[in-house]
Amino acid sequence: MQIAKANNAQEWDAFLTRQQFSPFLQSWTMGEVYRDTAQEPIRLEVRENGAIVGICLSIVVPARRGRHLAIPYGPVCERGKEKIVSDLLIGELTRVAKEHRCSFLRLSPFWPASLAPLSGSVPSPLHLLAEHIWYLPLTAPDYWSPTPYPLPPNPTPCSEESILMAMRKTTRNLIRRAEREGVTVRASKNPKSDLAHFLRLHDETRKRHGFTPYTNAFFTAQVGRFSDRNECTLYLAEYQGQVIASSIHMHVGGETSYHHGASTHAYDKIPASYLLQWTAIRDAIRRGDHVYNFWGIAPEGAKNHPFQGVTTFKTGFGGTFLELQHCVDIPLSGSYRLTRAFEAIRKWRRGF
Repeated sequence: MQIAKANNAQEWDAFLTRQQFSPFLQSWTMGEVYRDTAQEPIRLEVRENGAIVGICLSIVVPARRGRHLAIPYGPVCERGKEKIVSDLLIGELTRVAKEHRCSFLRLSPFWPASLAPLSGSVPSPLHLLAEHIWYLPLTAPDYWSPTPYPLPPNPTPCSEESILMAMRKTTRNLIRRAEREGVTVRASKNPKSDLAHFLRLHDETRKRHGFTPYTNAFFTAQVGRFSDRNECTLYLAEYQGQVIASSIHMHVGGETSYHHGASTHAYDKIPASYLLQWTAIRDAIRRGDHVYNFWGIAPEGAKNHPFQGVTTFKTGFGGTFLELQHCVDIPLSGSYRLTRAFEAIRKWRRGF
């Protein structure tokens, strides 16, 4: 096996989309989004006999609590070769991180919790990304289930009716109520222009719930880069001539991911977000996607979890739970101990 910097976008994305788990955060395009927001992407690939068997996109995070190299939902490795490929990648990532004066690596691989943890790692005090995933299979058999993999050549698509009837009754009723109330949902034909609606609603949502948001520059770069490739849909839910809810969905590797959502409190009695999600699910079925990824929910029994408020909403659409490995760190210098202590205190104050 050989490891090197990657330079072929087509080969990179072709490998990613062939894998059982192909998170768009490890796509070539996502690296360009980071570049647009002044974070230079570092792309590494591992080849065996000339064929790619592993990829890893990382970025340098100059955080005050500790400069580090972050790997969002990576590395991505060919099934059955996770250990040998990830060991090679971690060795090179360590060299790159030291070159960029980083005190540790932070990896959040999109790997089931049942897999062995990465070599030389310790559990991170904080999570980097969602680790408790709620998803809706759109084909039979379930593409994300442990078996079978890979999918049969022609998996059977789930019908809209079967998915609708498997939802929680309350969710189904709220979808129908939104339709009766006159809510309409459309996929924007000009997402770069219509993004202004989302940004307005997102700012209101941020202030209402008090979370740390992505920047407007990040949203602009993400929607701009992915929509140019038809890999992003901006949905707008309208009521009485106003956009009252909006969401950004990603489409990579046969997977639709509900990545960002926002709504106004002025019409909180109108269940527009339910009809918006149902519209996105139906579009994913018609597009031939194999899975609809709702992203993070709160784990059972958790208190004060950041996804506590959206868990009932997401699970009401039906689906399945997938637990990922917890975020891990690989210390590279003594200063990591200070970072770990600081983050442990932050976690304690947050209460989760």
